[in-house]
Amino acid sequence: MKKAIMAKKIGMTQVFGETGNLIPVTVLEAGPCVVIQKKTKENDGYSAVQVGFIDAKTKLVNKPEAGHFAKAGVTAKKFIKEFKLEDAQNYEVGAQIKADVFAAGDRVDVCGTSKGKGFQGSIKRHGQSRGPMSHGSKYHRGIGALTAGTTPGKVRKGRKMPGHMGAVRITIQNLEVVKIDSEKNLILIKGAVPGPRGSVLVIKDSVKA
Repeated sequence: MKKAIMAKKIGMTQVFGETGNLIPVTVLEAGPCVVIQKKTKENDGYSAVQVGFIDAKTKLVNKPEAGHFAKAGVTAKKFIKEFKLEDAQNYEVGAQIKADVFAAGDRVDVCGTSKGKGFQGSIKRHGQSRGPMSHGSKYHRGIGALTAGTTPGKVRKGRKMPGHMGAVRITIQNLEVVKIDSEKNLILIKGAVPGPRGSVLVIKDSVKA
């Protein structure tokens, strides 16, 4: 991993490309993220940096966390993430990682928690088809047959059934960075990314680029 940053989802809009085509983009407020701790091979067995994002209220931070932030000389943060960067040794505690670590045209992976949709039926959750809606049919949006009659005679694990939908960790790969606004720390990424507005995401170099 060469580059990575945490970002807050602002919303979606659209911009014009160089050829005049309209591009749907998601606006992300990326950073600034502050380096809280450096992990080294000598002390920890691997090389990485621990970064914090978005200031937290002091009264909401417990004593161990407050001591950890005080040791780094930074204000308390709501979100903490560790990145195994290739050049982790070049970062110093207290340094900032901003949106300009990426550039327009970069390919990135965006990881976040999808919107929670509560308990849903098999039609919405798995895209199954409904039954007849007329002529005396009493089967409409039911799940249908769950198993064979006698063999195996039980519902096998993994059967697509109604249940909780959404609120899971999702990574969308190989998205394109359309534009960077260094002054406002904004990154415009082509297409949609997981999660509702205001959610915190992780942006990192694409593994498939």
